[in-house]
Amino acid sequence: MKKQKNYVKKMVLTALFAGMGFVLSTAVYFPNMAPFQHFVNVLAAVFVGPYWGFLAALITGLLRMMTGRTLLAVIGAVVGAFLSGFLFRKSGGKLYMAVIGEILGTGVLSALIAYPVMKYLYGMDLQSPFFYIPAFAPSSAMGALLAVVVLGALKKAGVYRKMINKINE
Repeated sequence: MKKQKNYVKKMVLTALFAGMGFVLSTAVYFPNMAPFQHFVNVLAAVFVGPYWGFLAALITGLLRMMTGRTLLAVIGAVVGAFLSGFLFRKSGGKLYMAVIGEILGTGVLSALIAYPVMKYLYGMDLQSPFFYIPAFAPSSAMGALLAVVVLGALKKAGVYRKMINKINE
């Protein structure tokens, strides 16, 4: 029964993170940048882990595509979300590893994955496989650092550990 309750909590949090990512990324729009998606990715990495975080990013990306964005909305979100959660868990809960995972996963890996998709699927004339790194890396860094600020405030207020314990009980 405990595992089932934990599963439901993570499922509900995943839906909340997906909704939050969609609303924040839609309400605050920068061309080719979605720092709030990366903010949500790090929060999801910390609170629900790599698989649920990946799912939240995928749902957010798909919703953003439904509002007219390209496949970049998905590609630019899911790799960083998974890597952020994976490194956070493997490091024993070190926040800086979640940040590194988000920045490397989105800022570099997703940017490299986006190149062939946009070049061959969308027919864009892109000159280099590194074309998206200048947009993806700062966006993921800004979002990840914003998540650090929010998580730091939660720790300072004494609610961070309570939230983690409540999710995992």
